[in-house]
Amino acid sequence: MAQVVLENIYKSFPLRQGEQEKEANTVAESVSPIADRPASNSVLRRINLTVEDGEFMVLVGPSGCGKSTLLRSIAGLEVLTAGNIWVGDRLLNDLPPKDRDIAMVFQNYALYPHLTVYDNLAFGLRRSEREKEEGSSATDSVTDVTDVTDRRKKEQGTREKGAARRKQLEGSREKGEETEKEKGSREKAEKIRNQVKELINYLASNTLNNERIYALWEDFLVGATRKLPPGLRYLSEREKAVGKRVREVAELLQIESLLNRLPKQLSGGQKQRVALGRAMARNPEVFLMDEPLSNLDAKLRAQTRSQIVQLQRQLGTTTIYVTHDQTEAMTMGDRIAIMKVGQIQQVAQPLELYNKPANLFVAEFIGSPPMNFLLVEFSAPLLISHPQFRFTLPDIWAKSLQQYDGRGLILGIRPEHLSINPPATKNISVQVEIVEALGHETYLGVCLTDAPAVRMQVRVPPERSIRVGEELWLAIAHDKIHLFDPDTELAIFPR
Repeated sequence: MAQVVLENIYKSFPLRQGEQEKEANTVAESVSPIADRPASNSVLRRINLTVEDGEFMVLVGPSGCGKSTLLRSIAGLEVLTAGNIWVGDRLLNDLPPKDRDIAMVFQNYALYPHLTVYDNLAFGLRRSEREKEEGSSATDSVTDVTDVTDRRKKEQGTREKGAARRKQLEGSREKGEETEKEKGSREKAEKIRNQVKELINYLASNTLNNERIYALWEDFLVGATRKLPPGLRYLSEREKAVGKRVREVAELLQIESLLNRLPKQLSGGQKQRVALGRAMARNPEVFLMDEPLSNLDAKLRAQTRSQIVQLQRQLGTTTIYVTHDQTEAMTMGDRIAIMKVGQIQQVAQPLELYNKPANLFVAEFIGSPPMNFLLVEFSAPLLISHPQFRFTLPDIWAKSLQQYDGRGLILGIRPEHLSINPPATKNISVQVEIVEALGHETYLGVCLTDAPAVRMQVRVPPERSIRVGEELWLAIAHDKIHLFDPDTELAIFPR
């Protein structure tokens, strides 16, 4: 497990031909052309984020804000334009994805359709174990096996190119008479002969490495007997270790009964658990999850959401989770990073985001239904005025609002902080346009009586019977209001 640190991350993509022409026309028509305007589309800008060891970090934001691109950059699937990615004390910028010790769960599951659940879970384990053994064998060997193999492959490639050239010069009469089936059989036989020759040459020119030959022979036996009944299969020590790990993960995810099924025989929730299991089996330093629940129905999504949180707490693996669903973000994350057009707007714990949003975008994005906003005027010392209401703010706002005397502000109030009250100067007169009765609560869509274009949402108790077209008076909970600077859209906090 390790801490993940993102330092000043930038990512840009080249503009397509049509976009480049549009960009050029914009520059040509402008009064003061911008010199050396970059022909690229900036997706990530100034991303600085630290994910603590064992933390569940959620990246949330609207579609197209750069969440998945940032995740793919951490995994090594995208090349950074600038910046550094650290996992623990390792700089990952130049490492290929397989060497980063990171496991990723994709939105579309990405299971191998021709492999059983067992083999899907075991695939990454077998590959990583094989790479470890090959690396160890190459280190202990007297002769560098990699160099010999590369040389043999290069020599074989040269011979094949020469043979192809000679055949081309001799004419294409025989080639024309050869059927596709015969051609395929001949190429397959030639490939086998070349592999045998390469093995003989390797054995003849190198000190015999019994451990390496034994490992190759074991791999052959394991692969040849894999589809036989369990009692007839040959299991190497490595395969036994893989099987033990696969069954541990399957038991943790409660998919032991699915190990012999193919992906097409699984439901959406089962496929998602297999995808999670494949990532967990490798026991990586970091989990990356890219909207893994978006293909599930609402009930199954809620169940799988709680399972992922429980598993992450059991394993203690550092996890970065991407979603556009703020309900997922609020219920799953230790901390949440909210993104907009390639930049992080605020990083905080869920309730802090809800109670103290840093700007107008965060305030509107977090919360369902979203926060209501009204343009108001502020007059010292604490008077808030609107064409339809006026009231006095609590004393804690006095210092924060001194510089805003006589200026406009944006007042934000959440639907649950509005209540139905008798008519009064401090209350808002509205007309009901929509009634959404959900059983445990009721949502109202209303418009201001004197300004029908200004609409708001209200959450009221279910026992209150309300009709469309009814006129109501709404009271604002003064200790729950939010104020924003209309120029910068930054939040103003009481001091």
